[in-house]
Amino acid sequence: MYRTVATATTRGGVPMDSGETVVSLDQVPRWKDAEQRSSLEFEIEDQSFSNSYFPDPLTSPGKDSGSNAMVSRFPVDHEVNSKIYLWRGNPWNLEVDAVVNSTNENLDEAHSSPGLHAAAGPGLAEECATLGGCRTGMAKVTSAYDLPARRIIHTVGPKYAVKYHTAAENALSHCYRSCLELLIENGLKSIAMGCIYTEAKNYPREPAAHVAIRTVRRLLEKQKDKVAAVVFCTTTATDTEIYKRLLPLYFPRDKHEEEMAISKLPADVGDENGETIIDERKIRIKPLPKKTVPKSPQSSQAPQAPDALPVSDVGLVRRNSSHLDSYLDPAFMSLIKDPDQRRKEQWEKTAQAQRGWNCARMLGFGDLGAPPLSVAEEYSLHSRYLAKANSLNLSEIAEMKIVYRGGVDSEGRPVMVVVGAHFLLRCLDLERFVLYVIKEFEPVIQKPYTIVYFHSAASLHPSIDGYWAYEQQEESQPDLGWMRRLQQILGRKHQRNLHAIYVLHPTFGLKAAIFALQLLVDNVVWKKVVYVDRLLQLFRYVPREQLTIPDFVFQHDLEVNGGKGLIVDPRTKYVYHRP
Repeated sequence: MYRTVATATTRGGVPMDSGETVVSLDQVPRWKDAEQRSSLEFEIEDQSFSNSYFPDPLTSPGKDSGSNAMVSRFPVDHEVNSKIYLWRGNPWNLEVDAVVNSTNENLDEAHSSPGLHAAAGPGLAEECATLGGCRTGMAKVTSAYDLPARRIIHTVGPKYAVKYHTAAENALSHCYRSCLELLIENGLKSIAMGCIYTEAKNYPREPAAHVAIRTVRRLLEKQKDKVAAVVFCTTTATDTEIYKRLLPLYFPRDKHEEEMAISKLPADVGDENGETIIDERKIRIKPLPKKTVPKSPQSSQAPQAPDALPVSDVGLVRRNSSHLDSYLDPAFMSLIKDPDQRRKEQWEKTAQAQRGWNCARMLGFGDLGAPPLSVAEEYSLHSRYLAKANSLNLSEIAEMKIVYRGGVDSEGRPVMVVVGAHFLLRCLDLERFVLYVIKEFEPVIQKPYTIVYFHSAASLHPSIDGYWAYEQQEESQPDLGWMRRLQQILGRKHQRNLHAIYVLHPTFGLKAAIFALQLLVDNVVWKKVVYVDRLLQLFRYVPREQLTIPDFVFQHDLEVNGGKGLIVDPRTKYVYHRP
């Protein structure tokens, strides 16, 4: 087991339900203070802690003194060092903001870190079952339940094979990065991380420790103001010795350790994010070929300004440039930007928008203060949601018949049908519903398409007619902020290819809500709304045989319009003109 703390009773340690002691962060040795804290009164059970708390592993003969002329790739940084801790014991016994659980793609208890589910209680397994799994190299967050921590971050380490060594290294590096990024995104400050690599996945322990330590170092260099503490937790003497030997290489505490580490670091310590560098796979971007414009004899001695070019040549240059720009994938172009810098800018923009005066929220329309997304950010957001939607079973959403494919409209455009009353009468997980919408709309929005929205009988529910009365809505019902987020995920292609939204049986409240959408969310999409009061009027745009219409829509149409001029076949639900 882990090294017990003799002073726990006098420094605030409290027993857990399992009988183990909760250890606060100030009881864990800080890496930068390791030598100074060697005299503290800790009860020592492991001989690896016998002489000094962290013996200097870099003591070596003077033959390495020639490394002084080299520049260290991991220079001394006392601020970063102050955030690093090394602890012999299970991470879930620490009183920190988040602990890391190494698990498998199904997030099940059998493959999780031994003892974590037992310490957290049965609620953890129940919540993990609702997450839809997790891909290798990614991470997901849950509540911590009975643990002293606030959150548990679950991540899936890679399987190791010599043939795929580089892929495994990068996947493992992404595990640690994902955990720290989730920590920051959830507004947490301290994290305890066990060894994500496991013997069951055959990952060599020392190479894996190199990846773990250098990835944490690189992220802390860029996000040091957002992370207060990272605790490396080990449960075996082997792992403890590995970390004691490698920490000085990546987190040197003085110039001596920095100089000694230069000659002891591996040849490949990764890029600025800690990931393995593969020269053959580096992206090479060459400048676009410049169009040579014939110069007049008078201008041969001086470069010709663009404004001085003939009108026809300027148009040709601009036309060619626009033509080439259309082939540049925004996601590809965004790769040249540092992902940490991009994420930091996004956090700053979001924080700035939240601090600002949010008029829409005050009026009850929800949070519309988020900053607009760039083309690359929108493309990345859509890709992430689409990949997640394709990996989940959303059959329970499909059975609700809230959104489904119709036929085609009168001009041959595909039709998506939305039934408002079905949405409102069901307890719905909005996040899973968004994933289902993305999955269903994806094949349709590639070309011009139409949406038919049945508002029939939906006005009986107060929340759909009263977006302006947000405080009266249930938490499960969407507001305009949710609609704005959904449009951002669908992307510009949805905005461009949407032909019209035909709204059947609109009410005054719905029209007010759509007017607010036009003003506050998207003036382009919501200007395409066409209000339709009668079914026969809708059939002018979309033929009857192209739509699957619920029975209550016919009944509502007869009640609202009095059945004037109509006969509804009770068997086929077909609408005829009265003779």
